[in-house]
Amino acid sequence: MTSVEIRQIDPADKRGLKAFTEFQINLYDGNPYYVPPLVSDDVRTLSPSENPAFDFCEAAYFMAFRQGKPVGRIAGIINHQVNADNKKHNARFGFVDFIDDPEVSEALFKAVADWARARGMKRLIGPLGFTDLDHEGMLVEGFEELSTMATIYNYPYYPVHLKRLGFHKESDWVEFVMDVPDAIPEKYARIADIVRKKFGLRTIHYTSRKRIKTEYGRALFHLINDAYDGLYEYSRLSEKQIDYYISLYLNLLNLELVSLVVDSSDCLVGVGISMPSMSRALQKSRGKMLPFGWVHLLKGLKGKNDRVDLMLVAVKPEYQNKGVNALLFTDLIPKYIRYGYKWAESNPEMETNEKVQSQWSYFKHRQHRRRRSFAKEI
Repeated sequence: MTSVEIRQIDPADKRGLKAFTEFQINLYDGNPYYVPPLVSDDVRTLSPSENPAFDFCEAAYFMAFRQGKPVGRIAGIINHQVNADNKKHNARFGFVDFIDDPEVSEALFKAVADWARARGMKRLIGPLGFTDLDHEGMLVEGFEELSTMATIYNYPYYPVHLKRLGFHKESDWVEFVMDVPDAIPEKYARIADIVRKKFGLRTIHYTSRKRIKTEYGRALFHLINDAYDGLYEYSRLSEKQIDYYISLYLNLLNLELVSLVVDSSDCLVGVGISMPSMSRALQKSRGKMLPFGWVHLLKGLKGKNDRVDLMLVAVKPEYQNKGVNALLFTDLIPKYIRYGYKWAESNPEMETNEKVQSQWSYFKHRQHRRRRSFAKEI
């Protein structure tokens, strides 16, 4: 008889969701590479009453206990919109963490597989969230690299457990860290100038959050939908989600680190959004705003920092691979230099997307992390 007890967490129980979220923070206590999420953000994401993705998703949350002590957690998610678009019967697993014990991981994945199978699903894939704006991909390389606020960190034993459970590779993402140059690379500047003249494009900036929300807030997320549509398991953002993310994210940005590219009609063609690294600040806050976590987070946003995170780069499909990224980065690099950033972190990029990765060849760079989505027939 198993010594592991699986309990399903009521998604309406905020205290239960908080315990579900905080399990990983306790599991990684003292790990120098792990970066916790903001607990309040994860609770909001997991809550059907707050996350508009529940208009087309359903989810279940499970925690594993041994002798009353939590030893693991996992979420099962079904994105009906993506399944309908792809004509598949996939369930996702995400928000997964567990101690290094095969009995625990087996019990957690069995709970999710049973839940998904009862709803007619045939495959289990992940780790994925509700949409691409959630954390995704299990770390398989780069365990001794400091994580970022936008990515998952996990112990090296996680993928070992998945392989033992019969999961196989579905898709990989790679990540890069670049040295911020002392000046814009000459070749990059030439490309940007050619693109600017050939297509009649220009970069624009805002100092008012209200204005950028009003004039380009919705256009920005529509651009993300167009740019990312067709990528692995991409879930198009609904109008309700767009309103939600405009409210949630745009208030956090340093607008100096946001570059918009528009055409002669002021239509949005490309966007580059970067933020000072919040990794150390989140570690110090342990993912909590109170009582003093907000002090560390404010210092992370406003204080001295040597690292900038490239949170999002999106280009309208008809302008992709035409040098628009050079326009974005010739605009942003002088600001990185002025802020004293030494390194820039890319977001995860599909390993097959060589055209996106080729843009880093203009800078001293290295691939420092790889993450994976796994799959298994259920």
